[in-house]
Amino acid sequence: MPSETEAQPSYPGPLPLAAALSQLSLATADAQFTRDGPRADVEYRDLGLAKSSGGRIGAKHIRAIKPFPGETGWHWHDMTGHFVYVLKGWIEFAYRGHAQTVVARVGDCLSQPAGVAHNVLARSDDLEVLEINLPAEFGTFDLPARELR
Repeated sequence: MPSETEAQPSYPGPLPLAAALSQLSLATADAQFTRDGPRADVEYRDLGLAKSSGGRIGAKHIRAIKPFPGETGWHWHDMTGHFVYVLKGWIEFAYRGHAQTVVARVGDCLSQPAGVAHNVLARSDDLEVLEINLPAEFGTFDLPARELR
């Protein structure tokens, strides 16, 4: 690993705040959870990265509020990066092209393959995760069963 004197920075710095790729932002613990998201069995708390990064990065604290209603069905997200860190409980995924299911538990960090079809098979009723996506806004597309063959 190169020392600090050998490493070459990506940009001339340090930068003034106005020239940075993201702006200073603090999402406080009292920020409100909302149901503004795709799933009715969870609620979402925006952690402010979309605003501070100009939409390049999104981060949400997501927590279960109702029992899991059943598999989400196969779908994919139009994004370049998708990361899940489990704060509480567990969640089980299936991925297209991967034979085994993947269970993420408390303390696990999952780098989901961006753009790959997946299905949430199960989760604990006390699930809480941090989800980080690149970019902050993205499309979610369901897959008909015929496309999974």
